[in-house]
Amino acid sequence: MIRFLIIALCSATFSCLAQNTNTAPAQVEVKTNDSLVTQSRDTVLLKSYATRYNPRKALLYAAVLPGLGQIYTKKYWKLPLVYGGMGFIGYNISVFEKYYTKYKLQLFQVIDGNPNASIYPEDQLRNIVNRAQRQRDFMIILMGGVYLLQIVDAHVDAHLKEFDLNPNLQVKIEPTMSYNPLTGMQTGFSMVVKF
Repeated sequence: MIRFLIIALCSATFSCLAQNTNTAPAQVEVKTNDSLVTQSRDTVLLKSYATRYNPRKALLYAAVLPGLGQIYTKKYWKLPLVYGGMGFIGYNISVFEKYYTKYKLQLFQVIDGNPNASIYPEDQLRNIVNRAQRQRDFMIILMGGVYLLQIVDAHVDAHLKEFDLNPNLQVKIEPTMSYNPLTGMQTGFSMVVKF
């Protein structure tokens, strides 16, 4: 224990002696278009590229026109997902709206006393109308969800544009074999994450 204290005290003394005690900082000039700008030898300012992708702008662009936030953050591959999802849901909204209006009209005609207006009886027409209305309303809610999701996605992409990944991070899928006394020999795949 005493040896450890002596070694720690000596290393602290040497590290204190290694510090520069010069009080007048020397000015160093560096080009302004670099990402690292040094004003003096003991002060380093880092310019961020995050100002290029303002999260508020991305949020506003995505709110005004769906997909524009993804264009602003240069995530072009997400555009088919945004417009494909909205197109698919919009198509389903129109289909269920047609069913709703068609069978609602038939229901009103049956209620008015015209039994030849539909091949379905009144109770089945009510069920069809209610189901078509419920599906149409659900698709409208899904459309709102896709709209909000693409707004959040553009906002998060703008925030994480300058996120630094660890170069040592690795994810691999490897084949594995294991022995269990109850089930015997098992083979499969495992996902290995190395930090």
